[in-house]
Amino acid sequence: MPGDPRVPLGREGETRAAAYLHARGYRILARNERCDGVEIDLIAARGRTLAFVEVKTRRSRTAGAPEDAVDARKRARLVRGASAWLHAHRPRATRVRFDVIACEVDREEQWSIRHWPGAFDAGE
Repeated sequence: MPGDPRVPLGREGETRAAAYLHARGYRILARNERCDGVEIDLIAARGRTLAFVEVKTRRSRTAGAPEDAVDARKRARLVRGASAWLHAHRPRATRVRFDVIACEVDREEQWSIRHWPGAFDAGE
């Protein structure tokens, strides 16, 4: 039985998102971290800010923009996973936020990346 064809695309999007953040001064602390049954795509730090980053990658907008996939249910899961990670690691960050990075690749294999720092709050 073949694997999910979206996995390589998703992994490539995560790799590109990590490189994007790194180029902007973030340290990538973890990739695909599992906490309380939730996978967190990227955990990144810059200064005293810690960002839990959800990366969504698409080849087309048939199913909508990538960032539209981060719905209320997904946000609640990310908050739960981040809470577990924070409890386990006790970082020195003074600010925690939830970011979304949308990656799109067109037919010519040209990539675009959009970053929403603080895309949602833990209370949403």
